[in-house]
Amino acid sequence: MNEALFTANNLWLLVATVLVFIMHLGFAALEAGLVRKKNTVNILFKNVMIIAIGLISYSFMGFNLMYPGTNAGGFFGFSGFGLEAPTAPAIKYAGGAYTYWTDFIFQGMFAATCCTIVSGAVAERMKLNSFLIFATLFVSISYPITGMWKWGAGWLETLGFHDFAGSTLVHAVGGWGALAAIILLGARHGKYSERGIKPIPGHNLPLAAIGVFLLWFGWFGFNGGSVLSADPVAVSLVFVTTALAAAAGALATFFTAHALFKTHDLSMVLNGILGGLVGITAGADLMSPGEAILIGAVAGTIIPFAIVAFDRLRLDDPVGATSVHLICGIWGTLAVGLLGSKAGWSQLLHQLTGTLAIGAFTFAFAFGVIYVLKKTIGIRVSVEEELKGLDIAEHDANAYQEMENVSAYDLAID
Repeated sequence: MNEALFTANNLWLLVATVLVFIMHLGFAALEAGLVRKKNTVNILFKNVMIIAIGLISYSFMGFNLMYPGTNAGGFFGFSGFGLEAPTAPAIKYAGGAYTYWTDFIFQGMFAATCCTIVSGAVAERMKLNSFLIFATLFVSISYPITGMWKWGAGWLETLGFHDFAGSTLVHAVGGWGALAAIILLGARHGKYSERGIKPIPGHNLPLAAIGVFLLWFGWFGFNGGSVLSADPVAVSLVFVTTALAAAAGALATFFTAHALFKTHDLSMVLNGILGGLVGITAGADLMSPGEAILIGAVAGTIIPFAIVAFDRLRLDDPVGATSVHLICGIWGTLAVGLLGSKAGWSQLLHQLTGTLAIGAFTFAFAFGVIYVLKKTIGIRVSVEEELKGLDIAEHDANAYQEMENVSAYDLAID
């Protein structure tokens, strides 16, 4: 085996791991910027806890659920609790591409991402402890099982389903979990009434914009690291398709949102960038630059319509997570059967099968867990706590010194 190539591959994957880790900072900044001042500490607290819970639970059982090393082509496998160093030389792991430890830490960063998606959707009204229990079960059991179906040599891998870096396996999984949560949780107080939909804008768009730039930056590791080697051609192609899809998503949302709302909405364009990134993630390794632009443009066009549709259904999502991660994740997964080097009717059928199967399992799991929590310890804070803000109600702290008194706007009930 080539030790120099082994070292280069392993080093690149560790760099990509750091980039994916930075995405958690991006999610924290984005979500904090898109909620009201009085809920800033709460959403940041959730983001901090998610990465901690994700890494510990993934090391305890998630990694061995997702990569059991047995039952190829199956639906379930498990190789035991905890991490165990292989007895063979490191260079013999994964065909000499990277070490066991690198494999775990890279995949562990992915695992926590799916719960971060849910945290934004349930912002401003879900009990902290209930969310943390859900997050633990979701990242420990649900995410690894469906991940195993493809990435762990399960039945979807045998079928021919393709999801390069997780349009479905990470993003739509988080989106399905978010959808189940907001259905059971209900809307924020005063969001919907007989008089219509009340806009509840976030308090810090500069912070949200910083978050999106950090996410775009980290996505080069998210997609580029999924090559699972330092292959110069493959990695550079993925960088190009990722960047072009994000840019196309921004432009498409810019024009679509202006046509619909007659204004230039920054939060929409920020979500358009993310929609383009989510859309390209399934097929970033298969697409030409032109196809990447098309995928991003379709995702960016979808975003404003999806956000409006969820609002009309009275499904309250403060950050647009379901529109970005669920809807664009589905689009990106199906796009593999329509565009790129694997396009064809049979591939489209494989993509549809994987999308439906993973969606059904994830939604059922998330709905079941949250329903049990709702009927036992409860999932929603009281109206008084919601109006006061979760920062005070659950953390006895303010993110900003001037928040000693809650504004009249924040206390409005309709």
